[in-house]
Amino acid sequence: MKDIIKVQNLTFSYGKRAVLKELSFDVKQGCFLSIAGPNGAGKTTLLNLLSGLLKAETGFVEIDSKSVQNYSARKLARKIAFVRQEFIPVFDYTVAEMVSMARMPYSRSLGFESEADKKLITEALTMTDTIQFACRPLESLSGGERQRVFIARAFAQDTPILLLDEPTSFLDYKHQVGIYDLLKKMQNERQKTILTVTHDINLAAQYADIGLLMAADNSYVYGPTMEVFSRKQIEKFFDAKILTADIGQSKFFMPLGKLAKDAGLIKNQQ
Repeated sequence: MKDIIKVQNLTFSYGKRAVLKELSFDVKQGCFLSIAGPNGAGKTTLLNLLSGLLKAETGFVEIDSKSVQNYSARKLARKIAFVRQEFIPVFDYTVAEMVSMARMPYSRSLGFESEADKKLITEALTMTDTIQFACRPLESLSGGERQRVFIARAFAQDTPILLLDEPTSFLDYKHQVGIYDLLKKMQNERQKTILTVTHDINLAAQYADIGLLMAADNSYVYGPTMEVFSRKQIEKFFDAKILTADIGQSKFFMPLGKLAKDAGLIKNQQ
């Protein structure tokens, strides 16, 4: 598989504060990458750089062997769909209207979807269990329901790359695993390249092929999920004590404070 995303010596600052410093990694087409790290490590900033919303100070981002800055907005929207952590539109769109906007980068005329567009929109609403909300105003939905609508919009955009910033942060258990199952299905059956920012290391360990662990001091580790998401690495990057257990092919991670009921178990683990 070829590299569909290439990040080389990427550096970005807000004022005098360096958020990213000489970050480099490649993502092959059809891979599932989970990005984790403490608050302030630059995870969302990285997604904004990958999607062309921000411009790097030094280094570069390439999408499909072309600098992200050399794409027009329309052509980049055919390569990347971006689900933000939380987005509330100014206008009172219905769910169906919001998801249909995903087809705008492919439209030759305004206001009319083709039959192929309608099929993709209906499929995306069905997959995310939001089709029952199609005629409802977006603002009438709960945070979790809105998040599933935005994921539906990303699916309807039908791009080779999906960027998702904490896609399950407002969802209950059923819809958390449901979304990750859908993402994995999109990867396996349609060769989508998936990048998620997450605070749920356990979901990342279960679904992702590769991991990127970022720290607030600009250090990072990148590689196979099992190597990146280890107790030693997680304790180092999050500055927290972690209880681990083997669950099938993966490990389960639980942070425990000094006053937790089972805090003593951490002292006994190797």
